[in-house]
Amino acid sequence: MDLKEYAANNHVPIIKDGGLDFIIALIKKADCKMILELGSAIGYSAIKMAKTAADIYIDTLEKNEEMYLKAKENIAEAALNDRISIYHTDIKDFKTDKLYDLIFVDAAKAQYYNYLNQFIGNLKEDGVMVFDNIAFHGMVKDPSLTKNRNTKALVKKIRKFKELVQEDDRFDIMIYEDIGDGILTLRRRKNR
Repeated sequence: MDLKEYAANNHVPIIKDGGLDFIIALIKKADCKMILELGSAIGYSAIKMAKTAADIYIDTLEKNEEMYLKAKENIAEAALNDRISIYHTDIKDFKTDKLYDLIFVDAAKAQYYNYLNQFIGNLKEDGVMVFDNIAFHGMVKDPSLTKNRNTKALVKKIRKFKELVQEDDRFDIMIYEDIGDGILTLRRRKNR
């Protein structure tokens, strides 16, 4: 069973094809070599990103032990242990001095702004942060698509995050509502 099929059968949220294609194209265009991924799940996107080029190195973080173990197994099966380092940790507890060309954020949506502030010092000048699920199944644009109170609160936080980064002069921002489940990119401006 391939990873996409495993994810579908086991209700594991992974990046949609359009979002993954976008990130792979970005990695190639920007010649990204060092990548930090926040939210490994089963290792699907880390494996796909690492397979883009033989000189790509990825640090990926996963809090859920079951997911971490499955991702670790999948990375080993893909023979990528030498290029993907997976950490079983809560994102807020992870500290590193490394600088990354790309930081891919696919973790707790309500924490996006906190993650931005936590890892901005690890983003190379002219590096890019990519946030997935920025449309959140169309609910960010149309909150009436859900009656669930928790989901409505999450949608508000995603909207607030979008507003905050659009006012932030440290970045050039691009929002792609129609790619995958919505992608937002922040490119760090030089000397900011």
